[in-house]
Amino acid sequence: MSASLPESIELRVSGAPVPYRAALEEMAARNAAIAEGSARELIWLLEHPPVYTAGTSADRSELLDPRFEVVEAGRGGRYTYHGPGQRVGYVLLDLKRRARDVRGFVHALEGWVIATLGDFGVDSWRAPGRIGIWSRDIDGREAKIGAIGVRIRRWVTMHGFSVNLAPDLAHFGGIVPCGIEEFGVTSLARLGLTVDFDTWDRALIARAGEFLAALERACPGE
Repeated sequence: MSASLPESIELRVSGAPVPYRAALEEMAARNAAIAEGSARELIWLLEHPPVYTAGTSADRSELLDPRFEVVEAGRGGRYTYHGPGQRVGYVLLDLKRRARDVRGFVHALEGWVIATLGDFGVDSWRAPGRIGIWSRDIDGREAKIGAIGVRIRRWVTMHGFSVNLAPDLAHFGGIVPCGIEEFGVTSLARLGLTVDFDTWDRALIARAGEFLAALERACPGE
């Protein structure tokens, strides 16, 4: 499955759910090691037990019903939910080896998720002024199907994306997801698609080369 990745990037796929705090500690340690040149870059695909995470712009009033643990994530953005049935991808790459372009990195990350969703027949897009990946729900309205949140330390990226394959969408009701009240959330399962983690992962990694190429085309300083 890692054929689309260069040897300099480790692909890690966790079979069992990883507690969010443990993942944060692992990411911080790996980020520092990559920055020091003592570890390979990392793409980590995993699942979390139910948790609400708060980004650096989180507004306490948007935490409506903290029925699960709430963790300060340190990434950009506001509140989001992670839980079973949702695929999370943490992307730890050294932008010093590429373009030092944070906006270009986020754009490429979004494009990677959008292209992969397209492989399953799901039309999705970026929406100006709204963070995340958006699609058309079963009622015809726009709804969020994926979240994006990143942090950069010493030009090494942390965090990444989450995609709703088949989570319990009711769990999003404990927060205002990403601070956007007027739109709901959806999933591949809600759209009538059964996609397991292995199938999703294979499709995602098959497009990793395109994602990395997009990073090379990003413009430094923009």
